[in-house]
Amino acid sequence: MTRERLPVERMVRFVLGPDREVVPDLAARLPGRGMWLSARADVIERAAARGAFAKAARGPVRLPPDLRDRIEAGLRQRLRDLAGLARRAGQAVCGREAVREWMQAGRAGLLLEASDGSPSERARLIGGRDLPVVAPLTAAELGGVFGRDHAVHAAVAPGRLADTILREAARLDGLAAPGSQPPIVG
Repeated sequence: MTRERLPVERMVRFVLGPDREVVPDLAARLPGRGMWLSARADVIERAAARGAFAKAARGPVRLPPDLRDRIEAGLRQRLRDLAGLARRAGQAVCGREAVREWMQAGRAGLLLEASDGSPSERARLIGGRDLPVVAPLTAAELGGVFGRDHAVHAAVAPGRLADTILREAARLDGLAAPGSQPPIVG
C-alpha cells in the first residue's frame, strides 16, 4: 500500500468474500468495501506480507497463497473475453493478411499479437506504423478467441474495446513475473 494516487485503470480492487478471503475484483463490480492497490506484483506482495489487507479490512482476512496467479489468470480471461467481444461485434480480425488489409485501410486501432510470436515477424508486419501493440496472450489463447488452433496477429478497430484491451494489458504487464515477456510491446 503505497498511498500513491493512480487512475482506477492502473489499479486492482479487492473485496472480502463471505469467508473473509481476499478476492480480486478485476471488473470492480462486486459488492462490499473495496481495497485498491496498484496493479504491480511488488506492491501486492508487499501488502500481503505486511498485513495491509487485514488493516484495510479492519479485521482478520484469509489470503490465498496464489493471489497473484489468480489476478493474472483473471486478467488473461478478461482479455480473451474482450477480444472475443470485439470479434463478435465485427471490430476485430485475425490472420496476417486480414490484419495487413485493416492496417492499410486505416481500420486498425490496436494490434493484438501472440506473446509467443516472432518479434521480427511482428516488426515486419507493423512496418514502422505508429500503432499500439500488445502481446498479452499466447498464440493458442488468441486462436481460441477466433475459433482457430492458434493465431499470431489480430487487429482491433479503434474505439472503446481497443482502449479497454490496452488498459487491461497494461494491468497485466504490471503483474508479469520477472524475466517474462511483457504484454505491452510498443
